[in-house]
Amino acid sequence: MQHLDDDKPKKKLTPYLLYCVSTAVIGSLQFGYNTGVINAPEQKLRTFFSNVSQSRYGEPFQSQTITLVWSFAVAIFSVGGMIGSFSVGAVVNKFGRRKSMLMNNILALLGGGMMGLATLSQSFEMVIIGRFIIGVFCGLCTGLTPMYVGEISPTAVRGAFGTLHQLGVVIGILVAQIFGLEFLLGSDTLWPLLLALTILPAVLQTIMLPFCPESPRYLFIVLKQEEEARKALVRLRGTEDVDDDIQEMKEEGMKMAMEKKVTILELFRSPNYRQPIIIAIILQLSQQLSGINALFLVERAGRRTLHLIGLAGMAICALIMTISLSLVKTTPSLSYLAIVAVFGFVASFEMGPGPIPWFIVAELFSQGPRPAAMAVSGFSNWTANFLVGLGFPRLEEICGPYVFIIFMVLLILFFIFTYLRVPETKGRTFDDIAQGFAARVEKPSHSPVPEAVVVENKEPAPMSPTEKVPMVNLPSEAK
Repeated sequence: MQHLDDDKPKKKLTPYLLYCVSTAVIGSLQFGYNTGVINAPEQKLRTFFSNVSQSRYGEPFQSQTITLVWSFAVAIFSVGGMIGSFSVGAVVNKFGRRKSMLMNNILALLGGGMMGLATLSQSFEMVIIGRFIIGVFCGLCTGLTPMYVGEISPTAVRGAFGTLHQLGVVIGILVAQIFGLEFLLGSDTLWPLLLALTILPAVLQTIMLPFCPESPRYLFIVLKQEEEARKALVRLRGTEDVDDDIQEMKEEGMKMAMEKKVTILELFRSPNYRQPIIIAIILQLSQQLSGINALFLVERAGRRTLHLIGLAGMAICALIMTISLSLVKTTPSLSYLAIVAVFGFVASFEMGPGPIPWFIVAELFSQGPRPAAMAVSGFSNWTANFLVGLGFPRLEEICGPYVFIIFMVLLILFFIFTYLRVPETKGRTFDDIAQGFAARVEKPSHSPVPEAVVVENKEPAPMSPTEKVPMVNLPSEAK
């Protein structure tokens, strides 16, 4: 019997599950592509802005005006991302995970179409508006993809599948850089097609999504459709034996029945959610203020461990970059050390701060507060992205090579915070992790609720994925 239990995680990796995860990760690829695609045709777009001004007003824009329009076209993407990420909670609660991804692709078609038709319309405004719409689309993707992947994946491989979001982002950036080459789509005439190419993966995902199930957790816990949730799990797991998954969702659902609907404000007001939402925000900031992917390494070494290693590696590489760049004029050979440090910096990022904040946030919260938490953490990521993009050029002018000292200090602070406050989530159920945070919250002594049920939770929740989450007796006031 034990032998059969050991085989269960292996049997859960079905081709259909891989198909569904791959379909969702197309959204991650979109995010990466649209993040990197704007860089290659910069000079082409500047020339386009000048030509539009010449045809409209009889004279080209001044250099400062072109820079202003260009900066606005780049920054508006992050503004759209903030709005999109902040809307995730409301969208998924109303339409579900799968339908939300389908509807989101409408924005990709609209934004990509506007940018693709900009030269025909002789309108630089269409580029800006298109980038804004694509930003909203990508902001939604950064919440929808990790949430859907996390909810359809078995606990044993949830972390490994979670890193596929960052892998999709990296591949998307790489594809954008390749297609942006001058002899491909980065030419004077083809750059609108480069920006509009985002339509193709949107169409592909729209075709593939109808064959994917809705999140079993959404079906079971939100819509109360146990039979539909069971059918979805049977298809995803490739076996009729999905009782463990159903039981886990039942326990999570029972816990949700004790809670009222969680809003974004309540995430910060409730002591049960305050600590995990602060962790979620700090993890996202550690990504932005800080290639290659860990994948299944996260299930062996653990999320927290890899994040710590990544932060430490980035801090060390930032110090090496600072030293080598400041001395390169007197010792030219140090430029090679700087290059090695850059590669180490990127590798460290991809090991921890790159992929881990996106999927660990989905693990820190149970079904009720998860959409709101994903919205808040995504918003913080996009905000940090916007601020770094806006402030780094000026900081570099002021500090020169010593600008990396600022990031090194921040990385050290993030390392200390992660070491002290971030729990390990490897192999633990969603509700198990939420129980761990709830156990840390001290109840006020004057509370009218009997405290007997809380005493046993003073210790952290069990770490083993094979142990059941301890049930909490429902107090009379929850009714």
